[in-house]
Parts: sequence; C-alpha cells; structure tokens
Amino acid sequence: MRGAAFVMEAARPAPVANAEDPKHGRAPAAPVEFATSSGNARIVSLLEGDDLARWQKAFAGHVKDHRYHRITAETLSGQFDHRYLFLENSATGEVAMQQLFFVKQDLTAGMPGKLRALLNWPRKIFPGWLSLRMLMLGCSASEGSLDSTAPWAVDALTDALAAFARSSKVSIVLLKDYPSKYRDALKPLLSRGYSRAPSMPACGLALDFASFEEFLQKRVSYSFRKNLRRKFKKLTEHPPLTLEVVTDISGVIDEIHPLYVQTFARSELRFEELTKDFLLRISREMADCARFFLWRQNGKIVAFALCIIHGDTIHDLNVGLDYAVALDLHLYFVTWRDVVEWALDNGLKRYYTAPLNYDPKFHLRMELAPLDLYAWHTSRLINPIFKIALRFLQPVRHDKTIQKFPNAHEL
Repeated sequence: MRGAAFVMEAARPAPVANAEDPKHGRAPAAPVEFATSSGNARIVSLLEGDDLARWQKAFAGHVKDHRYHRITAETLSGQFDHRYLFLENSATGEVAMQQLFFVKQDLTAGMPGKLRALLNWPRKIFPGWLSLRMLMLGCSASEGSLDSTAPWAVDALTDALAAFARSSKVSIVLLKDYPSKYRDALKPLLSRGYSRAPSMPACGLALDFASFEEFLQKRVSYSFRKNLRRKFKKLTEHPPLTLEVVTDISGVIDEIHPLYVQTFARSELRFEELTKDFLLRISREMADCARFFLWRQNGKIVAFALCIIHGDTIHDLNVGLDYAVALDLHLYFVTWRDVVEWALDNGLKRYYTAPLNYDPKFHLRMELAPLDLYAWHTSRLINPIFKIALRFLQPVRHDKTIQKFPNAHEL
C-alpha cells in the first residue's frame, strides 16, 4: 500500500469524539497552560484569533505545512481528538508549534498472530488489557515534523508533554513517525525517560535515470524486469488505460473515495481512514503542491493517487484501486510507473512513498527512509519495564522483507 501513517502498533484506533466536533455535542476543550524551562506552553483544541494567525506560520518550508495538519485535525475528527500546542520562549519571543492528539491503541496489533494470541488471552477477564489511551505528538495522517529544532523548543516540548500527559491522565506519550533526520534534535528526550524505536519505514528512490526503460535496464534484476514486462504486455489484452493529472477533484470525489476505501479495507495494518472531506480540502487548499493522478478505463476511474510536490521530490501519499480490475491490470505497478514517468518529465529528482508493501519496493530497488518512535510511560516504576516491552512491540522486528533492504541497519 502506498499512503498512510503507521505507528508502533499499526492498528486502527477506536473512534474518539473530537472536542471541537459539533456532531458529538461537545464544546471545544478549554485552553490549558503550563510553565516550561523556556517560558509558557499553551494547548488549544480550536484555532481562532491570534492562535489561528500564529498557526498559519507553522511548519513553514515543510512538505506538509500548517494547512495539511489543520485539514487532518478537522476532517478526521471522529477518529482522533486533536490539540494544537504553542511553545513560547520568553527570552527571545520565539514561538514553536506542534500538533497533538489522543488515541486509544492496542499495543499488540502489529505483532505476528501467534504472539498476539499469546499476549491477548487475559482480555477474556480484563477487556482493556494492553490497550492504552495515548497522547501522541505528530500528524495523525502522516509522519511527524518539528516546527523548530532549536534546543529551547525541544526542552520546552518535553516539559509540556509531561505536564499535559499527567493532567490528561494518559499512560503513554508517543512521538509518532519522526524521520531519522530529527535524531540529533530529539536526543535530549532519551535522557528524560523516552525510548527510541523504529517505526515502519517509508521508502525513497533517486530519479537519476532518464526514462523508466533505463531504470528497468540498469536497476532491477533480470527476473523482476522480465516479470514487470510480462505484466505490462498483458495490458494490451484489455481496454487501454488513460492518465490525467489534476488539482481539482470536486467533480470526481464520489468516484475516487470508494477506491481509497477498497484499498484501505485490504490493508492488514491500518491507522487513520481518510475521508471525502480530507481529499477535497487537500485539493482546494493545497492546489499549489497537491496533484491527483487519475487512471481511467472506458471512461471509468479505476485508480487514483494523491501526491505532493515539494522542491525536487514527489511524495506519493495515498492510492485507491478498483479491485474489480486491479489485479488483472496490475494497477499497483502501472500507477507507480506512471507517477515516476510523470516526475521525470517534470524534472523531479526524487521519489518518496509512505510505509508498507515492502516486497515490490525492495524489488524496485528503493531504499528505506527510517521513521522513529519516541515513547515514554508516565509511571517511573513502569517505564523501565515499558522500555523492555517496546523492543518486542515494534512490527519492524517481525517483518522479514524489511531486513533485506541494504540500508536496514539504519533503522
């Protein structure tokens, strides 16, 4: 699968009533404030006034800026309970911002079936066994980002997370899916009781070839190249596929969202489920960088992909396939080929894709892009035990294909 954010347990969370969602009959949660080593921290559930103005400066220069984070919070409200964190440096006047959310997670869901069954037997007596309410830092529909990597901001962030976790009575704080480039900046967390563990990694590929044919000739193995050509040749037995790349999906949303739902339902590892509103708002509010690839057969859309262009990189985020024809048409490989060819035609230099489905990515000679989890149990007595358990609760440990990648040691 191309396109979803996944965490340690890689399980779909139980629905959470968002404090700012009118459907659940709840008013926005009251803002809370905490003192940090650098100044004040303020946490709100609704952006308005000065908070909204400041949030519109968050994650400047990132692939997913303030718009993506806000769209996620406001369109996945039935799945997560989101908050916005503002950190202030009283000495310099600087402000750093982050997104938080609450979720209830099954700690065993990313483990092999036999081991999961062994650990889950106490649920016959204790239904909530190994299922904990967590406070997560990051984006519920993507990997995490730091608005500021300045030491004061990281120290203040750690202070605020500890205070908010205890006031919210959560057991675990988790920094979700942070790229390995943040390891130096987040190193201070390790001395504050956090453990770092590998999450399911993303993948990337340098587009340093002139054409897809050159890629096949020089990069992939003979057997896999032969297999791909056989798949593409079989396409001639079916009505042709056509590709259109658009920014506005308002006229086709009712066609493409069911394709996403089909693909989501087939994934064994799930976290967030994207909504129609999410896709529409990405289309409307991020038209400068979001591109929707639409594949049609006989006029009917049979596949789509959501990508974001940032600098010289295309980020392949989410895909939806019509499984009535997807296997016969080998749509996974067709869509991947066409996205890469479009990127080459438009002068892009790198391809980046979300976690999971590692076997084809391994054969397509992608490299892993490590993502990290930082976890902390709020109990001083339990945290040492939790650190040990974390080594076994990570699904990366149980995925044999991941270990075949040449840079697997970087995880």
